[in-house]
Amino acid sequence: MEFYMVVLALDTTTRRGSVALARDGAVVGVCAGDPAVTHGQRLPGDLMRLLDRHNLRVGDIDLFAVAAGPGSFTGLRIGIATMQGLALANGKDVVGISALDALHHASLSALSPLPSALTAEASHSPSALTAEASNSRELGVWMDAQRGEVFSALYRNGALVDGPSVGKPSDVLAQWAAGNGSHQIMFVGEGVLVYTDLIRAAMPAAILATELPMLAPSIAILAEAHARQHGSSPPDAIRPLYVRRPDAELARDRKAGR
Repeated sequence: MEFYMVVLALDTTTRRGSVALARDGAVVGVCAGDPAVTHGQRLPGDLMRLLDRHNLRVGDIDLFAVAAGPGSFTGLRIGIATMQGLALANGKDVVGISALDALHHASLSALSPLPSALTAEASHSPSALTAEASNSRELGVWMDAQRGEVFSALYRNGALVDGPSVGKPSDVLAQWAAGNGSHQIMFVGEGVLVYTDLIRAAMPAAILATELPMLAPSIAILAEAHARQHGSSPPDAIRPLYVRRPDAELARDRKAGR
């Protein structure tokens, strides 16, 4: 008998965030969050509305998937706790996916035509990702980390070659330029919009994506692939990928003189 896996995915790494529903490797529903309303106020309501739209209940979900980070500390905690609670209550597993990996996957997916059933719902693909961009061997993912820093990761031919890390944009650019050779880098993510002028000054040949994809669809696809290949985890095994240490730890170290 053919096995069908229904995956419910959540991204709370940004103010907007998103939710998605996938069945057997194909995204069947996706919805962006309202950035004017906090994740704590929207959840689990956003998830329930998506399930209702597809005549499903939480008990019908085979696998829960969530962005593990990096991103807002508060957003990560709320998102992970929400999916852990739903999974625990229904005896199901959870897969945590790096938001950087999801953004990389979403950006590459935007180069391919979307299924007709999702065209209206998923019209969020970065229009700047052109045929020229698809020929780029390197893709740099930048998420705005605030404090004048970015969460970053560099992928070459689909494989992670640098990161995940957090640092000043100028430092990241210098490091990537030193190891780039003649390759052309395509930059994607919210951090690209914040530091456009800096990137163009350092790398005039860089390709910059000007629109941001929702991450939940890619989180769903990556989570299912991970579960099929490597298995999934019980809810209490999911850990946030902070990359940068929490403020409380930094304050404690400063107070201790470290």
